[in-house]
Amino acid sequence: MDLHSTYPGIMDLKWRAKRRLPRFVWEYLDSGTGVEATKARNRAALDHIGFNPSILHGAMDFDLSTTFLGQNHPLPFGMSPIGMSGLIWPKAEQLLAQEAARADIPYTLSTVASQSPEDMAPHIGSQAWFQLYPPKKPDIRHDLLDRAKSSGFSTLVLTVDVPVASRRERQTRSGLTQPPKLTPRLLAQIAMRPAWALGMAQNGMPRMRSLDKYIQKQSNLPPTAHIGYLLRTSPDMEYVKWLRDHWDGPFIVKGVMRAQDVAQLEAVGVDALWVSNHAGRQFDGAPATIEALPLIRASTQLPLIFDSGIEGGLDILRALALGADFVMLGRAFHFGLAALGAKGPGHVIDILKQDMMANMGQLGARSLRDLPAATHLPALQ
Repeated sequence: MDLHSTYPGIMDLKWRAKRRLPRFVWEYLDSGTGVEATKARNRAALDHIGFNPSILHGAMDFDLSTTFLGQNHPLPFGMSPIGMSGLIWPKAEQLLAQEAARADIPYTLSTVASQSPEDMAPHIGSQAWFQLYPPKKPDIRHDLLDRAKSSGFSTLVLTVDVPVASRRERQTRSGLTQPPKLTPRLLAQIAMRPAWALGMAQNGMPRMRSLDKYIQKQSNLPPTAHIGYLLRTSPDMEYVKWLRDHWDGPFIVKGVMRAQDVAQLEAVGVDALWVSNHAGRQFDGAPATIEALPLIRASTQLPLIFDSGIEGGLDILRALALGADFVMLGRAFHFGLAALGAKGPGHVIDILKQDMMANMGQLGARSLRDLPAATHLPALQ
């Protein structure tokens, strides 16, 4: 079967994923927080960014390669971290990492993934990143960094925009708790999704394996928190300095939305900034990430990563044209997994590639360096 004939876009994978996942899992993956205004703004703001088409360029070949943090990449995008990926689909982390390695794009493992760095060592490629939720105790910090480095993760990503647990009301209404408890309500949802249920039966319900050695016993937590909150702290600049001093490799700070925060991060020696509003999952009063991106670009020469709201190759071009050096996607790859299993992540990569080239052809851009300036489109009436 030609997957492009049945699932030509990310949204086709999204709707199939929704039909194959228990409701509580779908709500965990798809939900934002509050009334999800920030999530909606991310999409609406991207739709307002356009280009003037360019004609009469003849036959075209396309070069999607880029250089980021001194590495040559065949594509300008990679895989964002999502906590507990293994809840969304069995063996999610391994499947994503393996596909990223085949495509030679970055894969980012979350601190609160269902697999540990050691579990992932056989599956990652040369572009493996480790995302850190900041532990409070220095001995745990040291140990996590050592484990990530010895497992083959080359780049450290510190997430700074989760000082407290968000409410994520949709997730709470679905019945999901942390850690997940198989209540009659959840079991009824699982019974309606046999493919997911069979995979979980074969692999077991996921847990946050990276943290197993640090947690002595479970504690009752709010539904949107998890055991990682028992260990973590809300970082400050001293924390960032500590990590810079103790990580030998590229160091990225994720969750930057204000230009006034850039100078102090530059002074510490951060290698890149990740412009993100956490896809609307943490704070419902934030501007769209694409609105913050040009302001941050104007304030720094550091490489910039962009995420939040990306649904296709055109969105990637929009972010690159407004100053991003690289783009990361999280939900899209998990929609692919839930829709098509092991074939899903590769199909997502191909969708994005094909969509980028189709749109670059309309712009007369043979390479990413040829992208024209973006324009702001009027609102649809």
